[in-house]
Amino acid sequence: MREQREVKSEVLRDRILQLESEHGDLDRVIERMCETSDFDDLELQKLKRRKLKLKDNILLLQLQLDPDLPKTSNGHA
Repeated sequence: MREQREVKSEVLRDRILQLESEHGDLDRVIERMCETSDFDDLELQKLKRRKLKLKDNILLLQLQLDPDLPKTSNGHA
């Protein structure tokens, strides 16, 4: 049972790292788009929504990993 919990924790940590990496990549793409004058507003909105969804998923996984994790004032762990 303990081994299963450890494996699940490891899987959650790996997934969190993947999502954090994707979140960072999106952040850089959004920054580059905003630096140009001819960016597509609709595409930018889609990327920002995806970035927020990733952040929410990261938080949910972190809470599964540690249910006692305190939330900050902005709702993030």
